[in-house]
Amino acid sequence: MPLSPSIEATLDGVGPRLRALRSHRGWTLTQVADQTSISKSTLSRLESGQRRPTLELLLQLAEAYRVPLDDLVGAPEVGDPRIRLKPHARNGRTVVPLSRQPGGVQAWKVVIPSSKSTPELRSHEGYEWMYVLSGRLRLVMGEHDVVLGVGEVAEFDTRLPHWFGSTGDKPVEVLSVFGPQGERMHQRAAMKATPGGAG
Repeated sequence: MPLSPSIEATLDGVGPRLRALRSHRGWTLTQVADQTSISKSTLSRLESGQRRPTLELLLQLAEAYRVPLDDLVGAPEVGDPRIRLKPHARNGRTVVPLSRQPGGVQAWKVVIPSSKSTPELRSHEGYEWMYVLSGRLRLVMGEHDVVLGVGEVAEFDTRLPHWFGSTGDKPVEVLSVFGPQGERMHQRAAMKATPGGAG
């Protein structure tokens, strides 16, 4: 039975979404294959549109990328009460805004690919609080050069030259809360990491 034009269009859009998602994560086909039971050749054919995605394949990929299945197929948003978070690329990283109001304290989920591991210090007004969701985060600030693991926290005055990124072995995901005018969390310090962080 032939597919309707709308379904054809939806399936045609899956490949580019998969390629963009992998690119934003900074992953190779080999890394995605290692996290799923899908071969590199199948992944490549899916991204190029040479192979139609099945539900089984899409479920594995949605789990690996930690995104809703709807995001892979571009399901319509009409009638869906969930808030759609729109990721975008910034300086080679994928940034997902979690706060909707402009100004004041802002929250983001930041996905940093393993390739972003060379420090490039910068400074600006504000105060930042960071929580590591997955991977290992390297934070360089002044004389400090620390590595934080999952569940560890750091907060610092962004007027001091600083940089944060991957340790180079794999991507890192971070929850970031930033106050552009220096707003701080209730507990504050020049730098704070829970026990276990490497210095």
